Amino acid sequence: MRFVFHAAIGIAASLATLAPLTATAAQGQPVSAQLGSAQAAAVPYARADVLRLAEKVADYQLATMAAGYIPPNTSGDTADAKGWVQGALFVGLRDLADRSDNTAYRQVILARGLANQWQLGKRFYHADDHVIGQAYLWASRNGGGDAAIGPLRQRFDAILAYPPKVGLEHAEYTDPRGVDCDQRWCWSDALFMAPATWFELSKVTGDPRYAAYARKEFAAVTDFLYDKDEHLYYRDSRFFARRGPNGEKVFWSRGDGWVFAGLARIIPLLPPGDPDRVRMETVFKEMAAKLKTIQKPDGYWSPSLLSDPAKSPPESSGTAFFTYGMAWGLKAGLLDRPTYEPVARKGWVALTRAVHPDGKFGYVQPVSDRPESVGYDDTQFYGVGAFLLAATAMADLDLKPAR
Repeated sequence: MRFVFHAAIGIAASLATLAPLTATAAQGQPVSAQLGSAQAAAVPYARADVLRLAEKVADYQLATMAAGYIPPNTSGDTADAKGWVQGALFVGLRDLADRSDNTAYRQVILARGLANQWQLGKRFYHADDHVIGQAYLWASRNGGGDAAIGPLRQRFDAILAYPPKVGLEHAEYTDPRGVDCDQRWCWSDALFMAPATWFELSKVTGDPRYAAYARKEFAAVTDFLYDKDEHLYYRDSRFFARRGPNGEKVFWSRGDGWVFAGLARIIPLLPPGDPDRVRMETVFKEMAAKLKTIQKPDGYWSPSLLSDPAKSPPESSGTAFFTYGMAWGLKAGLLDRPTYEPVARKGWVALTRAVHPDGKFGYVQPVSDRPESVGYDDTQFYGVGAFLLAATAMADLDLKPAR
């Protein structure tokens, strides 16, 4: 695996507070064992304090990446510098770079783009290989110039010239014929990976064709995967008929987290009052209302959202995306503060308990397409990206400590 994070290496050298990766007595302990610690008791709410914690988590991640460390239980594409696992981290880094006084985060984003030669992932249509484009769009406004989005425009222009013509039915990954619907946005994760890239490119370039494509595809997959009774998205069509141990529908926490966070990133890119924006705001508010009712007492959401909360472990990536969406919705005025601020606070408290003393972010379910087991030591790059989104959105709220 190759990294050119010279800026990240500089961060690692300057971090006096970054403890050795193996030298923390608290690592491996369950959340319940940490509740009495000073770290768990002193939950940051003020903007400066929240950003300080976000920087600690980002610095740990960048330092370990610069050293070439890959977390265990990863997928084969984790090392791909243009892929979705790292691309989701860079979406979080761009929000941190907008708020932090530390210019190293800006330098890391620009360095990644230069190292990638501003190219997307190799899969032509696949949404996962488009998410890194969100970092390039940020870079284009922050020192990268037009060159940062040149290959992105070329790829999307080619997709517009040869749009996919497959359906949205999702085959099993074991099907030797492949999953051809992934030429479109036929799984929930895709709604974080691709649409914001298309909408933002349209806004940056003034070319309405990119937004028109994204509007059409977003509407198609929402009509297909959004359960209008539960106000949640199925991960893909394979889950329509599946049921959990108590007969409940199976809605994957991180899968719906990708959507909820994706909506928070897409909605501001559309004009107020735009019919598609109004529809997205409606879905966002419906999801928020449902998520409020199923948040666990400990602040997390279950890996399988409708499962028995008493029997489900903490899971931080879905929780981070939901907390991000709640905090963003409060700041944007889409969510009622008395109703939803407690939800965001509970989610944020849960997330701070997932941060190890050295800045490692735990309880991240490994790469999957469904609810699975997770532990305190589990971490992934995309989970850190989700945490950074939640932290920066909570920093924007600048809340007072809870009584």
